[in-house]
Amino acid sequence: MNKTLIATLALLSTSVLAAPVTITYWQYDYASKVTEMNALIKKFQAANPDITVKQENFPYDAYNQKVATSVPTGQGPDVVNMYYGWLPQYLDSGYLQPLPEKDFPTAQIEASYAPMVKISKANGRYYALPTAVRTLAVFYNKDLFKQAGITQPPHTWDEFVKDAAKIVKGAPPRFTTLGFGIQPDAQDYHVLREVLLRQYGGQPYSKDGKTVTYASDAGVKAMTFYTDLATKQKLGVPNFFPGNNSYRDAFIAGKVGMIIDGSFAINTISSAAKFNWGVTPLPVLKQGGMRANFGSFWVNGITKNATGDKLAASVKFLKFLTSDETQRDWLKNVGEIPASRKLANDPALRKDPVVGPFVYSLPFAYSTVFVDEAGQRKAWVDAINTVLLQGGDPAVAIKKAATDEQKILDGFYKK
Repeated sequence: MNKTLIATLALLSTSVLAAPVTITYWQYDYASKVTEMNALIKKFQAANPDITVKQENFPYDAYNQKVATSVPTGQGPDVVNMYYGWLPQYLDSGYLQPLPEKDFPTAQIEASYAPMVKISKANGRYYALPTAVRTLAVFYNKDLFKQAGITQPPHTWDEFVKDAAKIVKGAPPRFTTLGFGIQPDAQDYHVLREVLLRQYGGQPYSKDGKTVTYASDAGVKAMTFYTDLATKQKLGVPNFFPGNNSYRDAFIAGKVGMIIDGSFAINTISSAAKFNWGVTPLPVLKQGGMRANFGSFWVNGITKNATGDKLAASVKFLKFLTSDETQRDWLKNVGEIPASRKLANDPALRKDPVVGPFVYSLPFAYSTVFVDEAGQRKAWVDAINTVLLQGGDPAVAIKKAATDEQKILDGFYKK
């Protein structure tokens, strides 16, 4: 173990527990994150021999239900990992306790973390903190680009469409190679809402987040552009490969020219792709035009079940998970950007050909305020699919998404 890490862990181990204690940590089953967490737990336990951390993992689709059936009964995790968009539901259900101010001062958090982290604050208190943050970018297959005579990645959406068209082989439903790995229920609906909509001059929500504002001319343009990629441009088709990560798996297999994905996919792609690939920022409508991105993160919070020595141990573990050393490890082994402003602004990181495009996007990345992340995602994906799968009108689809999502917002805020 290096001296820097030992010093960091020593600072996190200033209090003495009354007796050895075991705490439980939960996160969903994502291979690179589980592997990294196992390694981090070993480091933490080496510096804190009186604390044992037990990691448990569950499939993504079953994760929230597992939390909902365990925490209220006093079972389950002491420290829980969750998508930032789930926080309102977790708080509303009483799963979490606020982070102790003496250990996690609000002023220090806001001075040290990327601005998007403020979205995890409620009633003046922070209930969870991330190790890393994520933005989106275009992953592209350099070998397919070269075969198609394309010399550089696209900078505008028009270039994106033209490049993808040169790469496509076959036609729906018998594509052999896609120009763009379109997948509404992956990252694409975020691109539509937080990137295309803004670039066309719209805003997704009112300033207080309670009112949907994308049933507009900008919303229609954004929905039309996105769905045209499949219906008119015929650059790809959803679910080209089987599985939840169809678009990414197809890209890794060398069957897709470009996908839009998050920085969290770096490790998976770099370890599996057998071709030359690169990363470039999301396109703009025209050269010099407005840039926008979707910023997101997973956070770690302490559940209401952690009390006494378990609470003290959970605080220590959370401090370790948010330390600079852990953030550097997480970047190296998972690929997500450090949540620390200082680390994310490292010049070497900004110039990195793979990580750089994601870091570059942080200043203009918007984090959606979800109140029911799963329900709001479904409203968007269902509306998009009325166009892609049923031949519907994009203008009608964006109004449907707005109506369905407004019902969710109204239900939450009225309650």
